[in-house]
Amino acid sequence: MKPGVILGVALFAALATGASPALAQTFRTYVCADGSQFIAGFFQYDKHAHLQIDGKAVALKKRLALSGSRYSGGGIVLNITRTGATIKHGKRPVSACSVR
Repeated sequence: MKPGVILGVALFAALATGASPALAQTFRTYVCADGSQFIAGFFQYDKHAHLQIDGKAVALKKRLALSGSRYSGGGIVLNITRTGATIKHGKRPVSACSVR
């Protein structure tokens, strides 16, 4: 599924569930050093990172982090700092990612 289609589906889902588009929401497309890419969605009143990765939707819980933000769940760990992001997905090695 193309990133634009995924964004449209996510926005439709937010509207269908009664969420207002005026609420703070952010969608970012990340491209990683290992060639993978994913879309992360963040919503104002939700402490999860909602990822579209490998054709699947995964919600990662926010975890304690000394700097930046850390999310994990479903065998995925996502760390986001001011300088970029890293993702550990399954048995793959940690990969550096940047916003596209």
